[in-house]
Amino acid sequence: MHPIEVLERYWHHTSFRPYQEDIITSVLNREDTFALLPTGGGKSICFQIPALIQDGICIVISPLIALMKDQVNTLKAKGIKAIALASGMSYKDLDTQLDNCIYGNYKFLYLSPERLQQTLVQDRIQQMKVNLIAVDEAHCISQWGNDFRPAYKNISILRQMHPHVNCIALTATAKHNVVNDIVKNLDFINPNIYKASFARPNIAYNVIHTDDKLFQLEHLLKKHHGSSIIYVRTRRATTDIHNFLNAKGFSSTFYHGGITNKEKQERLYEWANGQKQIMVATTAFGMGIDKANVKTVIHFNLPESLESYYQEAGRAGRDGTLSYAIILKQHIDEDRLRNQFLSTLPSVAFVKTVYNKLCNYFQISYGEGENTLHQFDFKSFCNQYKLNANITYNALLLLDRNAIITLTQLFNFRTKIQFITTNAVLFKYLETHLDLNILVKVLLRTYGGIFDYETKVNLSLIIKKANLSEKQVIAQLQRLEKDEVISLQMTNTDSEITFLQPREDDITINPIARTIEQQHTLKHQQIESVLNYIKNDSVCRSQQLLRYFGEETNNVCGKCSVCIAKTTPIENVSIEMVSLQITKALETKTLSSRQLLQHIKCSEKILLQSLSELIELNKIKLTPANTYTLV
Repeated sequence: MHPIEVLERYWHHTSFRPYQEDIITSVLNREDTFALLPTGGGKSICFQIPALIQDGICIVISPLIALMKDQVNTLKAKGIKAIALASGMSYKDLDTQLDNCIYGNYKFLYLSPERLQQTLVQDRIQQMKVNLIAVDEAHCISQWGNDFRPAYKNISILRQMHPHVNCIALTATAKHNVVNDIVKNLDFINPNIYKASFARPNIAYNVIHTDDKLFQLEHLLKKHHGSSIIYVRTRRATTDIHNFLNAKGFSSTFYHGGITNKEKQERLYEWANGQKQIMVATTAFGMGIDKANVKTVIHFNLPESLESYYQEAGRAGRDGTLSYAIILKQHIDEDRLRNQFLSTLPSVAFVKTVYNKLCNYFQISYGEGENTLHQFDFKSFCNQYKLNANITYNALLLLDRNAIITLTQLFNFRTKIQFITTNAVLFKYLETHLDLNILVKVLLRTYGGIFDYETKVNLSLIIKKANLSEKQVIAQLQRLEKDEVISLQMTNTDSEITFLQPREDDITINPIARTIEQQHTLKHQQIESVLNYIKNDSVCRSQQLLRYFGEETNNVCGKCSVCIAKTTPIENVSIEMVSLQITKALETKTLSSRQLLQHIKCSEKILLQSLSELIELNKIKLTPANTYTLV
């Protein structure tokens, strides 16, 4: 079957995107192939189509569990047999799934690089008829790549097990030294390297300096109609900004890693199908999302690297229309960025301390603990050993990334409840326990089957709906359990930890010490690159991004905030001219700084300077309502 026929049959497209057909042809010719395609370039098709054409199964290595599951579900929906070896799978289930790959005519096996280290997995892969090895997010193999994962170094095992099978490496962001690292570590021989340009000529990159981000956000969304993504740093910010936008009449929803899978699917569907205009999200949102008509991507906080920013911004304008990628910046954001990502980097000594305390916490003896699973209460752990929560969390992430432990975060459903009495008995009980009425009604109205079976309950949601404190809700649930109204299971945990290696204290950490230091160096470089980008108001922003990724161009985009400022230099408007316009505007009514900014064509910086000077000259004054009026 020809590649275009496969594309039409399964994807219902009649033509390939740039580079796709060349890459597919290279893979079908059994050449080692490197594909550097920016976000939205259609990387997965480049290995999926060759794998479908050839006999056998394609082994796909990916570090992202959510993306693996998403791709497997998409393939299954097309009638293509695919399996992902998810974390938490029992030995029996793993054994069965691997057998299915050998004997069940499956076309794709997705697994993490850590899973590849298991003897059982290696033994079964050797028995499979492998037609292609695909390495997704290949930048993870390089110590200078964004999100380096040492386990990626072990992918070369696959090439030893199947030396006659070619390999394709795929990534959206990789600088020149990272590309060389990938080629070397995957043992490529005369590879065909395909690099699409990083230029996105239809995206206008903007950095807006403001002391009032919410006002600017409202202004931008009114100015640029259409589907939008707003990226924020914290989960709380997703709900706060979502509530702010809804109060202003916008149609929005929110997304973060702590909501349930059902909520994720519902909210993604609403946004993807235009039922909601705006998605307010942490960076947990976006992988595998291919919505073509996103008009604006707004970063409410500074991104942690230009690699991540380019990927997130690149979710705008995939339909080729003029779109906007905007960073909102306050004067305090630089310090916030450094504090959040640099001051919380754990030293090698601190990582050793955390690992040692972790082993003691679970009473793991020296030389033991390998492949043991433990329920983990992070807050209790930090309190017990008086550890800084932010630095400790980053230390755990380093241990996870370097395959010392696996950290699985359980943000929801730590409580299970079932009503074990009848309706009649329950309401008779409530007549003499009036203080429990609200909690019981919230449970019944939120979870329809809670009488019929043991139900997973989102405690945070119940606390919010009942308008009670966490302490009150827990106390009331325990009373209901004691009075035999409900069965209650409450797990005092927020995570699970699996130890991947036996405990050897410093001997366990020493081999990754150099990697930790290199990752710290890389993080410092990434943060400084972001700060240089937002502060550079003289070079076209598109040029800045292209040069960061090693692509030189003399062409300016003509549409970014730097280019626009040069053609309409509002910064050159004099304070005297702005002051005259302010006093003229205030002749008929009092106005706030926001309202004045809408009246007067100048930057926020010039406006504030002019207001300050007019107050000093006693020409205007600030009213109790925070508006300005003439003296």
